Amino acid sequence: MNAVCLLSGGLDSATSLACARRDGFQTYALSFDYGQRHRVELEAAARVATHLGAAEHKTIAIDLRAFGGSALTGDIDVPKGRATETMAGTIPVTYVPARNTVFLSIALAWAEVLGATDIFLGVNAVDYSGYPDCRPAYIEAFEQMANLATKAGVEGAMRLRIHTPLIHLSKAEIIQLGLSLGVDYSLTHSCYDPAGGRACGQCDSCQLRRAGFAEAGLVDPLEYAG
Repeated sequence: MNAVCLLSGGLDSATSLACARRDGFQTYALSFDYGQRHRVELEAAARVATHLGAAEHKTIAIDLRAFGGSALTGDIDVPKGRATETMAGTIPVTYVPARNTVFLSIALAWAEVLGATDIFLGVNAVDYSGYPDCRPAYIEAFEQMANLATKAGVEGAMRLRIHTPLIHLSKAEIIQLGLSLGVDYSLTHSCYDPAGGRACGQCDSCQLRRAGFAEAGLVDPLEYAG
């Protein structure tokens, strides 16, 4: 069985890829160079794909800087040092408009070519629920749409399934699961605003990652600038 696995190079996507491998799928990792300021994550994605034995790893270039509208793709400062309560309060400026919809659409195209009925995505709606395209309702709606939009789905040859194995787990639970599946988190990168290749330690993503390792009683192998 083949599965397309979205792989950013971060902690969650690496764990999701490991879940697909655990479930017996031959994995095809898919990353995106979308003009993100933290392009260092693509190097991490390549390391993770090799480490977890992906059959193939593609990186697709889509320059979302053409639209901007996000701290990750435009001239907007990445928030630093925010309290957890603040993070969960509103949709943050690190949200990239329609990003998961764009990514899943391309994953769907590759899955159809591969004859794959499964797509894995490392979204999470527990530790941080500010992104609208990380919610279970969104995933369910996209899966329904995907089965109406593909030749294989319309002809009844196969039904596409989108797997979100981490969606109801805390960050600590995700880390513990990944370690049990052999994920080497020193290969991953989670920072939105890296400084000279090192994680900043203060953006939302860094803070959530560090808190997850602390809650799990583990040392984060990632090097932080502060």
